[in-house]
Amino acid sequence: QVQLVESGGGLVQAGGSLRLSCAASGRTIASYVMKWFRQAPGKERQFLAAIGRTGTITYYGDSVKGRFTISRDNAKNTAYLQMSSLKPEDTAVYYCAADGLPIVGPGDRYDYRGQGTQVAVSS
Repeated sequence: QVQLVESGGGLVQAGGSLRLSCAASGRTIASYVMKWFRQAPGKERQFLAAIGRTGTITYYGDSVKGRFTISRDNAKNTAYLQMSSLKPEDTAVYYCAADGLPIVGPGDRYDYRGQGTQVAVSS
């Protein structure tokens, strides 16, 4: 079992930045592809980014490519999502997830997911 806890969400003005953290416990995340998703009210969950087990391979959804950066620190058992140039349409609950399949790409498959952290971007 892997427990994931997101933090770092909050209210930010458009154009601002936030860094989300995803702290894991129970097992090391080094064996997992880590992903970030978000879900806005009334909308489907949206894939944002994925990072391979060693951190050398990343993949981004089109809506965040060039603005968000996914990273990980396996020694700290933590994944991150650096978000910049935030827009009001980025407002959502952001989730991190751990996927045991060693495939870095889009899609909503995961084995474990956190409870999420709210991000609100004001215009």
